[in-house]
Parts: sequence; structure tokens; C-alpha cells
Amino acid sequence: MSLSVQLGFDIGGTASRWVACDASGAVVARGEVGGASGRMFEPTEHDRLAGVAAAVAREAADRALSVGRVVAGLTGFGPSVAAEVSGILAGAFGLALADVIPFDYMTLAYLDQFAPGEGHLVSAGTGSFGLHVAAGGSPVRVGGRGILIDDAGSGSWIALTALDQVFRGFDRCGSFVDHPVLASELLAAIGGRDWEDVRHFVYGGDRGRIGTLSVAVARAATLGDPAAVEILRAAGGELAQLALALIGRAGERPIAFVGRVIDLHPALREAAVEALAGRTVRFAQADAALAAARLDVAREGFDKLSRKSAKL
Repeated sequence: MSLSVQLGFDIGGTASRWVACDASGAVVARGEVGGASGRMFEPTEHDRLAGVAAAVAREAADRALSVGRVVAGLTGFGPSVAAEVSGILAGAFGLALADVIPFDYMTLAYLDQFAPGEGHLVSAGTGSFGLHVAAGGSPVRVGGRGILIDDAGSGSWIALTALDQVFRGFDRCGSFVDHPVLASELLAAIGGRDWEDVRHFVYGGDRGRIGTLSVAVARAATLGDPAAVEILRAAGGELAQLALALIGRAGERPIAFVGRVIDLHPALREAAVEALAGRTVRFAQADAALAAARLDVAREGFDKLSRKSAKL
């Protein structure tokens, strides 16, 4: 006999997390699969999202879970891709389109931490963004425009900033003598020391893979590399700027930082707190997939909030 569940997704560029909850909101299963996004205008993203959905559908079937509704927060989601994203997810789980609720993952992350109007959210993972959702549902978004424009303080930004410093030093000296520890950690994570290896890793992959190099930067900082520490402090300062931008536009509110980047190294958190001295700041453990799995899609005002989230 199968158990009916609502499935919540938190789909990001590096990983996709999912949670299944029963009618009472109790967690009955959870897991993590590969990354994807709502960027259907990129040729590979349709297949990546379909692969994520298929993998979770198989796991749900193996656990005898009957998925009655899917609520999904996706990076890169917007109104132009809503129909395609809904179709992919509906097809994987054998659902009607009405039973698939796609969100911009920014709004989902906000609802995991605050009720509308309560606070300011700064998220730092593969990318970075800040968001305030007013009591009436209107959003104020800052950042989140991708690594080609900004995403300052994100995992991708940390990685690219570190690579830039390492290779500027190489250009000056003909070796990595300026940043030996940082270079060693980065190149080990890349899997080669030649420029061809680095070029293939950076330009032959996606932003999610680039963002994984931030872990190598954190390892270098833990080993005492001063350049790595400064990069992480700079990232903390950049993330604080997102919070200050929200304060300037929507007023003083408590600030919650979420995302895997905030756990990379203490230097990052310290710099963010210093830049926001005197304000209420917390570093939270986000579980957007759980929030999605428990979201009451029948509640008053949900449809309006969902539509507004697609326009972020």
C-alpha cells in the first residue's frame, strides 16, 4: 500500500534536495540528487531538470510513496519557463499540471525563514541574493543576477576571485609561489595543474561546478593562507551589502543568512557581522525543501504569492 505525500524540492545549481511529507506534515523521506535549474533557455538545463525529476520519482516509487503534489523552488525560475518546468515535473510524477507548483527558489527560501514582512533574507550558495517579501506579498530583490554580472559573496564568486588571484601571481612570478597553499588546494580540487585542466573545469562546466571550488578556498584559509582568509572576509562583506541594500529599500528588519557558503569558514561570518554592527543577525540552517513539502497551497493568498515569485 502506498503512502500519499506532498513532495518539496529545493533545486539549485550544485544539488537538488527533496523532502516528502504526509498529510500531517511529518517527514517520511528525504534525499539529495544532482543540481539543475529553471534556466530552460540553456540547452542542457531541460535534460538536467528532467534527470533530477526522474531520479526522485524512481526513489519515491521504490519507497512506495504516492506523490500527490509537487512544490518546487528552482534557481533561475521565471514566468517564461513556468509551463516547461511544470510539464517536466508533472510528467515525471504522473501528475496534472495543476498539482505542480513551481516557485522561484528565492521566495521559497524566504518563506522557510520568515512570514511575509518579518525580515530580510540573504542567501549564499552557488549564487547570492537578498530578498524581502512585504506583508502584502510584494518582493524586493537585490543581487542574484548570475556570475557574469555579480553574485558577489557566493560560492562561484569566491572560487573565481581565488583563481584570479592565483593566476595573477603566476603571471608575475611564473609559478604559484605567491599563493602556494591556495593554489595547491584549488588545483587539487580541479584535478590538474595545467592551464588546460583549469580552462576545461571553468569554461567546460556550469556555475555549480565552479562554486564547489569555494570549499578548496575554505580549506586553504583553515591552513592559514592569508589570501584565502581575505577572500572569505571579502565575501562576508559583499553579502552584508545585500542586507544593507534591503534595509535601505524596505526598512530595518532582522536579517537571516542562509546557504552553504555561510558555513565555509568563520572569517566570512565575522566579516558579515562586523559590516552589520548593531543589527539583529542570525545564521540559519535553511531547509527550503522541507518548507516546500509542508507548504499549504490551499491557503488564502498563496496563488498571488506564487505568481509574484515567478516575476523575481
